[in-house]
Amino acid sequence: MHVVITGASRGIGQALAARYTAAGHQVTATSRAGGNGLWPLDVTDKAAHERLAAELGDSPVDLLICNAGIYTDKGQSLDTGYAVPLWEEGFATNVTGVFLSVQALLPHLARASEGKIAIISSQMGSDTRAPGGSYIYRASKAAALNLGRNLASDLKPRGIAVGIYHPGWVQTGMGGAGADLTTEESAAGLVARFDGLSLSTTGCFETWDGRAHPF
Repeated sequence: MHVVITGASRGIGQALAARYTAAGHQVTATSRAGGNGLWPLDVTDKAAHERLAAELGDSPVDLLICNAGIYTDKGQSLDTGYAVPLWEEGFATNVTGVFLSVQALLPHLARASEGKIAIISSQMGSDTRAPGGSYIYRASKAAALNLGRNLASDLKPRGIAVGIYHPGWVQTGMGGAGADLTTEESAAGLVARFDGLSLSTTGCFETWDGRAHPF
């Protein structure tokens, strides 16, 4: 199986890449800067996506994991914070970056016998969780969830399944040291979810441990 993972230099993406590599799969892992075996991919740059697609040639992609994401507004004040550049950067990475990744690799996904796309969103993007704050991150993850749902509708006739996932509260630079899960625990659960994704479940929004999450 050929797996492409964006945002794999650290955290969940790095743990996913390590797990798939250890299982003997072909892994194309990316990061913004590249290096250390990672393909350089700024997910906000369409030309960078085109270079990656060209590098892959005619190789099928069985699973595209859209993991790259940023949290630009942690700790921002409603009264004085949330500057426009933070909104632009957050949406460019968390939403446009997902779309560009999918768009560039559609031909490769179509070549696989059962192409799959996994979008890492968050429960913070769910309409059922609105405790306030983190407006940019919440709004961008809600948009990624909506994007995934609509891609699922459009790509089902092409034989490509799309799932959207909440990875849990994970001990990363974003989640903090006090989070519930290690990156390895989250990655193990997510791999099981990706394995179960099919055209019959396309459009699902699930947690890392297999629970259906309210939209």
